[in-house]
Amino acid sequence: MQLRIAGVVAESAVDGPGLRMTVFTQGCSRHCPDCHNPHTHDPDGGTWADTAELLARFEANPLLCGLTVSGGEPFLQAAAVAELAMDIKKLGKTIVLYSGYTFEELQTLSQKDVNVARLLAYTDILIDGPFLKAERDLNLAFRGSRNQRIIELTQQGRE
Repeated sequence: MQLRIAGVVAESAVDGPGLRMTVFTQGCSRHCPDCHNPHTHDPDGGTWADTAELLARFEANPLLCGLTVSGGEPFLQAAAVAELAMDIKKLGKTIVLYSGYTFEELQTLSQKDVNVARLLAYTDILIDGPFLKAERDLNLAFRGSRNQRIIELTQQGRE
């Protein structure tokens, strides 16, 4: 399955717990002022990547404990991200997702879109909410602003 991405960080220790591969999706309609990744907003930017090729890159590094998907907005490509997340979960690894949507908004979206529901089901840790400059805090783990939450959706996310 094809996924439009802004880029990949092969090894990251700042995008969730442990050593992770991070995929930055392309496309976001939120346009948060002072967004950390404004180059990811254009839905026609970035490049196409095959989820099977991303999985192969992940599997090539036995040190990785999981995959982080950021953006852009991963839920705009929920079907492709869910496919990749499912394959990573089959390896016994964790999924961390960053979203500008709140968890409550995603729950509502999941009632209308089965792919949003699937992606939430594969997610161990959700970091939700838009970046708010007035709430910016450089001392927060894995977040840019105090309004954003780290939500552990599975037991694996609590370990």
